Amino acid sequence: MLFNWPFENIWKSKLVGHAMKTVLITGAGGYVGSELIKRLAVCGQPLRIIAVDLRPTPEKQQVDGVIYHQADIRDDTLTQIIQDNSPNSVVHLASVVGAGGDVDLDYSIDVLGTQNVLKACELAGVQQLIVTSSGAAYGYHHDNPAWLRETDALRGNDSFAYSRHKRMVEESLARYRESCPSLKQLVLRPGTILGATTNNQITALFEKPFVLNIAGSRSGFVFMWDADVIAIIEKGILENKEGIYNLAGDGALNSAEIARILKKRRLTVPAWLLRGILSTARFLGFGKLGAEHVKFIQYRPVLDNSALKEGFGYIPQKTSLETFEYFLKARQEQKESKTSA
Repeated sequence: MLFNWPFENIWKSKLVGHAMKTVLITGAGGYVGSELIKRLAVCGQPLRIIAVDLRPTPEKQQVDGVIYHQADIRDDTLTQIIQDNSPNSVVHLASVVGAGGDVDLDYSIDVLGTQNVLKACELAGVQQLIVTSSGAAYGYHHDNPAWLRETDALRGNDSFAYSRHKRMVEESLARYRESCPSLKQLVLRPGTILGATTNNQITALFEKPFVLNIAGSRSGFVFMWDADVIAIIEKGILENKEGIYNLAGDGALNSAEIARILKKRRLTVPAWLLRGILSTARFLGFGKLGAEHVKFIQYRPVLDNSALKEGFGYIPQKTSLETFEYFLKARQEQKESKTSA
């Protein structure tokens, strides 16, 4: 457990020859951020942890020894916090995780927010930046390779704001790798992250009475266990890693396999029909998704994880299938718990 007060952290760092590393985490109040903090707090290495989130962290949820700040990644407050704390590593987790929201707001958070983090890191002389990007940066295209590698082009769809923004974030990161090489970057591109309590647009698809399939679509889902993601970030911090890595469990599941596991029928519809349904529904105020989001299901990026295993040195503890089954089991247990309560 870390010391409870900052001056004690400083005192301890002097005792170990300035070996104490300072880690600042944006989006620290989210699930991945909060779980990462818990892991780092007991990792056995001397760390000074700075947690930054848009919302204040309730005192009962705070971890002893961690310094908490409330700040928006888009404004100068974050820059000041980074300069004041001089972190060795910044873990940038604050981002948009779902499609179909306010496009301008999403752009300001994902793209402008990341640019602000990059500028702040450069000004403060930060040594390492870890960013959770997304497989969406590759784009949703009919001619995507069967398995996407880190060297494949980032073609985030201009018509799909979520994918476009993730591509733009990566373009900003690439520019900084050229202009500020002293800032090591570890860029993580996860597929669909699932855990016991995951609840998002992807998991909403599995709650429907059928499994939606687009006619002619051959791409599948790659799933990554959330505990694997957190372990990878921890390893990246403790071993001062850099590079670009896809995050996905071994294997992929197509819609037929998902339907079989869920014991649900598979509903196959042509893309043109689904585009029309979504456009009409959004026009009538019944949903946020539009025709441009059909690609989200039709041409999903299927991520190759060879570099993660061979280059980064981490083998996911769960495959895509095991992650999906783990998620379903946890979801069923939660439903049964609520029923019996």
